[in-house]
Amino acid sequence: QVQLVESGGDLVQAGGSLRLTCVASGRIFRINDMRWYRQAPGKPRELVAGITSIGRTDYGDFVKGRFTISRDNAENTVYLQMSSLKPEDTADYYCNADVYSSSSPLRFQPYWGQGTQVTVSS
Repeated sequence: QVQLVESGGDLVQAGGSLRLTCVASGRIFRINDMRWYRQAPGKPRELVAGITSIGRTDYGDFVKGRFTISRDNAENTVYLQMSSLKPEDTADYYCNADVYSSSSPLRFQPYWGQGTQVTVSS
């Protein structure tokens, strides 16, 4: 079994910053890509940022230099540093990872965390 646990969500004022953390644990052989998604009420889930195992990053167009994704492969952890937050960034933020488990080291499976809530007040 593999689990992803997010933390760091909070209520923050517009213009503020937050750092989200996602830790993967369990029978992990290797983790490939890791991503952050978000879903606001009444809206579809959207990709915020992704990072490969070698550190190549990609961001949603709406990020525009405000967020930075990073990871610690030794700790199976991915971070999302968010700054210049806007009320429209309010959403539940989910971690997603493509994991090769110890029981299936040749084929990865996608795993999701339970989400962490970010609320940005105006």
